[in-house]
Amino acid sequence: MQTFLEFEKPIAELEGKIEELRHISDGGDLNIAEEVTRLQTKLDRILRSTYEKLTPAQKVQVARHPNRPHFGDYVDALIDDFTPLAGDRSFAEDRAVVGGLGRFRGRSVVVIGTEKGSDTDTRLKHNFGMAKPEGYRKAIRLMDMADRFKLPVLTLIDTAGAYPGVASEERGQAEAIARSIEKCLSIRVPLVATIIGEGGSGGAIALGAADRIIMQEHSIYSVISPEGCASILWRSSAMSHEASAALKLTANDLRQLGLIDRLVPEPIGGAHRFPDEAISRLGDTISECLTEVDGLEGESLIERRRAKFLAMGQKGLP
Repeated sequence: MQTFLEFEKPIAELEGKIEELRHISDGGDLNIAEEVTRLQTKLDRILRSTYEKLTPAQKVQVARHPNRPHFGDYVDALIDDFTPLAGDRSFAEDRAVVGGLGRFRGRSVVVIGTEKGSDTDTRLKHNFGMAKPEGYRKAIRLMDMADRFKLPVLTLIDTAGAYPGVASEERGQAEAIARSIEKCLSIRVPLVATIIGEGGSGGAIALGAADRIIMQEHSIYSVISPEGCASILWRSSAMSHEASAALKLTANDLRQLGLIDRLVPEPIGGAHRFPDEAISRLGDTISECLTEVDGLEGESLIERRRAKFLAMGQKGLP
C-alpha cells in the first residue's frame, strides 16, 4: 500500500481518481480510457514539478519514506549468492548492521549496511537501523576479512544514527564508531559507500569513509537530525524545517561542497514509487565507481583515501 507524504496530497487525490476510474466500465458520455489517460498525464506533470523543487525538509521526508527500498532490497536485487555473517566475536550480534559475502555483477565483494526494517516486526528486530557498538565491531571484522582476501567493500547506509542507549555508551559506542572510521581509512582494498536513505551522524560515517561516496538524489547526509539540531539551536523541534535548510544535508548540497563523489538521480516521484528502477540505477553507478578504483590497492589506495578526507573543507581557506 502506497503511503503519501504531507506535500503529496494533490498526487494522492489524482491517483485515487485514476484508481476509481479503472474499476468503472465504459458507459454514457464518459470514455474511461481517455479520462484515465488525461488524468495520468496530469499526474505525471504534477509529480515532476513537485519532485523537481523539493525543499530540504521535504527531502528529509522522502529519505525516511517507509516504502523506500532498504538494505535488504538492494542486496536481493544486486548481490548474488549473498551469505550473511553474524557477530562481532566479542559481545553479541547486532541486527541493525547486516553484512556478508556475495557477488556483485560477477565480482566477489563484502557488503555491509544498516537495515531499518520494513514493518513493525522487522523494525524492532533491526532496532530501526540504529546500531550498537557490537554492530560497528562486526563491520570492522568484515572489513578486516575483506582486506585479508583482497575483496572490495560495498556499504549501503540508511540510519538515523547510532543507538544512544545507556548500555551502548557503557560498551564504548564512541570508541566503536571511531575505530570503524579508522578501519575504513586503513583497508587496502577499494571501498564504495552509498547513502540510500538517511545518513545520520557518526552512525553513518562509521561506514562511509570511502574511496567513492555515492548519494541517491533524495537521500540525506548530516552530522545531526534536523529535529535534534532544532532542539539545540532553537529549543524547539518545531523549527526542524529551518534546521533542514541550514544543515545543507541534501545530495545536491553535499555535491556542491565536494563532500560526495556521485549523485544518482531517482525516478520521478522517488525511489519509493519505482524501487526497481532506482535500484538498477544505483547498481550501474556502483559498478562505475568500482571500475574507477580498479587496479589501486595497498598504500597508494590508503593515501588517496586519506588525502580525500583531509582535503574536505579546505576550499576557500587561505
